[in-house]
Amino acid sequence: MKKILLVLGVALVFLAFSQKPKPVPIIFDTDIAPDYDDVGAMAMLHALADKGEATILATISCNAFETTVPTLSVLNTYFKRTAIPIGITKKALPNKDCSQRWAQAINEKYPHALRSNVAAVEAVQLYRKILAAQPDQSVTIVSVGFFTNLADLLESPPDEFSTLTGKELVTKKVKQLVSMAARLDKNDGTEGYEFNVMVDAAASQKVFADWPTPVVISGFEIGEKVLSGIRLVNNKSITNSPVKDAYKIALEKDKNKLGRNSWDQTAVLAAIRGIAPYFNTRKVNFAVADDGKNVLIPGDKFTYLTFRKSPAEIATIIEDLMMKQPTKF
Repeated sequence: MKKILLVLGVALVFLAFSQKPKPVPIIFDTDIAPDYDDVGAMAMLHALADKGEATILATISCNAFETTVPTLSVLNTYFKRTAIPIGITKKALPNKDCSQRWAQAINEKYPHALRSNVAAVEAVQLYRKILAAQPDQSVTIVSVGFFTNLADLLESPPDEFSTLTGKELVTKKVKQLVSMAARLDKNDGTEGYEFNVMVDAAASQKVFADWPTPVVISGFEIGEKVLSGIRLVNNKSITNSPVKDAYKIALEKDKNKLGRNSWDQTAVLAAIRGIAPYFNTRKVNFAVADDGKNVLIPGDKFTYLTFRKSPAEIATIIEDLMMKQPTKF
């Protein structure tokens, strides 16, 4: 009887292990420079990859500012994933700078292979190459910046990587788009202005109207209430970290003792660990005006996050992941 129970126990352990969720394949699209919550989001992304919860297929900049590719290279190098391909829009705009100069500081201090934006692959080309090689409806795109690259991807023609148009390729290969975008806390809660949507309003209009897969949106009012960075900066056991340095420089320059809003991190959390138990949702639809205002219109195209856990509880989860140090492979 004991032998039978032992065999049964081993079988149950094997079954539990074999049913462990597969890592979520992620393409991360960021404007990394004008704000530093992107750094926190990338730290989370690498921490979740270390835990076996995510696979980072590519890190791509939708912002042409000169520090963006080197910053992505710094962070991928720090987390020991130098092989992750890096892309960038080759357009002159959007070009939003790093006024607090945290990016310049970590690019100067930490090792990285790609020293300039010129060294990176053009964004749409990289998107098409990566997507074409993935299983159907498997990829989650996390967009925490402008919609420039995604609009260009939708309009891209067939190429050496795929005979499909961009929209057809997205439909075939992408499971969902999870985006930090939009704002509904102004006036009567039916409209708002939000940075990621406004900067390239034409691209936002294209993506909001034509994106063919499910879309999850973490709006401005979610990340606004989730503050992170103070525990990271005060953690004396973390040394020689570009993540800690970026937050320390920016928080001090802003005279911020409460923590930075965690807009981009909430999108990463929902994309990889799922919406529940952190968030509730409502179904909405948006139109984007020429000036970048997002306005509610009839329909249920988008899944829009609302709070289930408190902002403080979500902040603790996010900051714990932000403080995880690189795995020694």
